[in-house]
Amino acid sequence: MDKIDLKNFIYLTIAGIVNAFGVTIFLAPVKLYDSGISGTSMLLSQMTPPYMSLSFFLILLNIPLFMFGLKKQGREFTVYAVYAVMVYSIAAWYITEVSPIDVSVVSPLAGSDLLLCALFGGMISGTGSGIALRYGGAMDGIEVMAVIFSKKLGVTVGIFVMVYNVILYVVCGLILSSWVLPLYSIVTYMAALKTIDFIVDGIDRSKSLMIVTQKADVICEQLSLEFEEGITIMDGKGYYSDARKSIIYIVLNRFQIIKAKNIVHNLDPNAFITISEIADVFTNNHASLDN
Repeated sequence: MDKIDLKNFIYLTIAGIVNAFGVTIFLAPVKLYDSGISGTSMLLSQMTPPYMSLSFFLILLNIPLFMFGLKKQGREFTVYAVYAVMVYSIAAWYITEVSPIDVSVVSPLAGSDLLLCALFGGMISGTGSGIALRYGGAMDGIEVMAVIFSKKLGVTVGIFVMVYNVILYVVCGLILSSWVLPLYSIVTYMAALKTIDFIVDGIDRSKSLMIVTQKADVICEQLSLEFEEGITIMDGKGYYSDARKSIIYIVLNRFQIIKAKNIVHNLDPNAFITISEIADVFTNNHASLDN
């Protein structure tokens, strides 16, 4: 518990409010469904008396799942996740029950346009979920269950969550005797999933280059002059040729890749280059690839 960071609670508060805004303003008014426990809570709130609201089911279903996953995920994650869900629940209750915004019939911003509601509801709720994940928490207990049971079932976490959502949308279609809303809910799910990736991994991902060459010094000199980025050189040896080679590692943005490839191949036409996408780069003023 010593690792609990108050700054994270600020971001988790924002995450909960953003998630609630996306769900209550765009999805719930037109009966579209979010994914996971959030979507399950929306369905149950529509099938039960008014006092059993979305907020009620969010707490009822999510918190026991987070507590069940306490040993697997740790206290820090559980505290953050429970807090994020509480904020989400309270914000959803405030928007639907207290605020003057009418969300009982159609979306206040997108009306009854299902496509707009699905896209914007998914992107906004996905933003909230992404912020929660980035700052140590989560907005949905089904992800905790996926981590616990996916290996036992022989599937990945992503497949576990996807199967749960497919079952949820099929049940929604059977209960509603219509497949229009469940199909649009899949659009919501995909929009949210892509948005979460952007928030967690970064929109403009960097690229790492690994260059195998026998002309490391001249290549590094030119790359350093051109891009002013840190460079690491590692020793290597060809398996078949038994020749000594150098491996150059450098991280660049996507706009620099073509120029870097041209520089390397102009200086060493036989250089071997691999390019990989990386999600985040962490550094400080005292550390770089040169250290």
